[in-house]
Amino acid sequence: MKTNLLLELALSVFFSGALNAGHYINPSAQSVSQIPPPPANGSNADKLDLAALHEWQEKRTPAECERAKSETNASYEEVFGTVSPFPKPIPKKAAAILAGIKADTDAAVVVLKDHYARRRPFKRDPSLHPCIDPALGKIGAFAYPSGHTTITRVFALLLSELVPAEKEIFMAKADDAARNRIVAGVHHPSDIDAGKRLADGLYAQFKKVPAFKQDIGRLRALLLKKSAAAP
Repeated sequence: MKTNLLLELALSVFFSGALNAGHYINPSAQSVSQIPPPPANGSNADKLDLAALHEWQEKRTPAECERAKSETNASYEEVFGTVSPFPKPIPKKAAAILAGIKADTDAAVVVLKDHYARRRPFKRDPSLHPCIDPALGKIGAFAYPSGHTTITRVFALLLSELVPAEKEIFMAKADDAARNRIVAGVHHPSDIDAGKRLADGLYAQFKKVPAFKQDIGRLRALLLKKSAAAP
């Protein structure tokens, strides 16, 4: 009962803050319910998670670890900078809209991570050694769902709506960023699956909000001419 009260309090504080911040959505208990619990410790699914991490630990290359390090903050520029359909430097108005989307998404992830409280794989299994410094990107104690996966997929879905002809490129970038978290040893594969599922649900919520629809139009007007002309 105490845990439920604490969760309700955390949710209410978050909702209030999000409203005051003027972002698009207020993650609710529905966000918690749309993501199933992580595999139970010691379950077959959990063992498969850890086995996959051990396999990657054995075969990952220094170059793969460097790529993971380059995306520690999961920022738009880190992941999508080389394929961005916006002018460079990115227009301030576009950057502000993307920052609002990231803030809402990150906050939703925190609610779920605190709810499920699944520890990072290297905290559970001392034989796992991440190849990026856990201090980079402020890696927290909890792993489920993956925040990197969630925000990069949300960005990919947004870009795919803006430039449908390049959807495969954007989604591949998000998938690579998600995979890099497994390669680096800071997330279980099931954390990644949950992040993708959460991203799809959050983006569906974004699309129902009039302010978000208006900002989609603003972003479209800021695209490079070549991208804006894409079918």
